[in-house]
Amino acid sequence: MKIAIVILNWNGKSLLEKYLPSVLNYSEGSAIYVVDNASTDDSVAFLKERYPTIGVIQNDENGGFAKGYNDGLKQIDADIYCLLNSDVEVTENWIDPIKQLFETKQKVAIIQPKILDLRNKEYFEYAGAAGGFIDQLGYPFCRGRVFQSLEKDTGQYDDDREIFWATGACLFIRSTVFNDLGGFDEDYFAHQEEVDLCWGAQNLGHTVYYTAKSHVFHLGGSTLNNVNPKKTYLNFRNSLFSITKNLPRRKAFVIIFLRLFLDGIAAIRFIFQLEFDHCFAILRAHLSFYRQFRKMYRKREKANFMIKYYLIKSIVWSHFVHQINNFNALVKD
Repeated sequence: MKIAIVILNWNGKSLLEKYLPSVLNYSEGSAIYVVDNASTDDSVAFLKERYPTIGVIQNDENGGFAKGYNDGLKQIDADIYCLLNSDVEVTENWIDPIKQLFETKQKVAIIQPKILDLRNKEYFEYAGAAGGFIDQLGYPFCRGRVFQSLEKDTGQYDDDREIFWATGACLFIRSTVFNDLGGFDEDYFAHQEEVDLCWGAQNLGHTVYYTAKSHVFHLGGSTLNNVNPKKTYLNFRNSLFSITKNLPRRKAFVIIFLRLFLDGIAAIRFIFQLEFDHCFAILRAHLSFYRQFRKMYRKREKANFMIKYYLIKSIVWSHFVHQINNFNALVKD
């Protein structure tokens, strides 16, 4: 089983300097590549001088996370792609448990390890934590992370289990499945494209898994932090894209209507918090969604939509009304 670890880079020399050594130290037997998204710093020169054994693929433009990986992976031959953020510190023996799962569970197409916070290693990290899920309205959340609330890792999620989506911060995927899906949807640019990818894989009958036998530490916020209006724009818009593409037609229209209504409430909430940039970001997200609706609708799968795609009915209601911040309490609610 050939595994290729592929790191997407854009002006991230400082991150490569800090975190690439751990990948080299603990990834024996795997090929390592850096896909550069037309960086304007000296990332490429640094890599070629300091790490001549690492494969460097140079994209002609910064097409974001989705196009960047799509273009880079076309040039890499492997059975398993590991898509790894440049701000991730890996640990000893992080690959073997992933490899064993792929070998023993043939239906598993995508796997995520445990993601812990590099700044506070006893806590889960925002991007992925212990595996991702969505509610009936398509809002994503994680075991170990509900909105901005992060849980301490006390071993409560030390298991192997099926999840709904795996984080793009550290995502292993069979190359055949990635290619069958046509890679990431490049219209997303960045954020939630991994949710769409995992959703599409499950519509084709594959499963997504999490294992705590492997863990990594993620810095997070290196590209866009959680309070950046551009991230608000991308998350709100791309979530609507995924609903349009991956649900049966009648259900999709109902969920889209409800999401647009709730997004409006979120925009009003931002106004009361005097965060006008985020309110405007939601407006721009909706306008972009309207413009691209037909395009997204044409991308829908023709059959085999998942009947039960969600874990709970409403993460928004549970968190903001019932004040639930813990995943296990959320599921019991």
